[in-house]
Amino acid sequence: MAIHEDKVLENISYIGGLNKEVFDQCTFTKCDFSNAAIIGSSFTDCIFADCNLSMANLSQSTLNNNEFRNCKILGVKFNHCHDFIFQVGFENCILDYSSFEKRKMTKTHFKGCSLKGVDFVGTDLKQSRFTDCDLNETIFQNTNLQEVDFTSAVNYTIDLSQNQAKKARFSRDGLAGLLNQFNIIIE
Repeated sequence: MAIHEDKVLENISYIGGLNKEVFDQCTFTKCDFSNAAIIGSSFTDCIFADCNLSMANLSQSTLNNNEFRNCKILGVKFNHCHDFIFQVGFENCILDYSSFEKRKMTKTHFKGCSLKGVDFVGTDLKQSRFTDCDLNETIFQNTNLQEVDFTSAVNYTIDLSQNQAKKARFSRDGLAGLLNQFNIIIE
């Protein structure tokens, strides 16, 4: 098992995959993880900047206190990551068609992200924030949305009868996304 600590890793292609490698306090810049099998690896206190993780397989990998900035992360099944200590943050990332199904993600911050078609079924997002995010076709079902801030998010559709949304915050402009299940016309 390879252990990497306090390293800056730049312009590296990991498309061949990673198996049970450990990364602690590393920074990945402009690295390509697309379609890579990243199995059983551990990332703690790492930063991913301008990376491509599209369709990466993160089965049984640990993501503990990692930040993703300006990354392309299409179709990643974060629900296949190790259950123990899953903590992430995203800024200006494209997360379209990814899945966070049944993840515990309290206080997670999504800032300036595209989350089109993302699966949050059964996810605990309590006290999370979606700042300036596009949530078009994002799936919220049996999701804990208590105290979640959606005030600057756009294009969401949330059925409040199928989610816990006590004290969640929405803007007036976003109210139409909360009324879709009633098949009414808002003008």
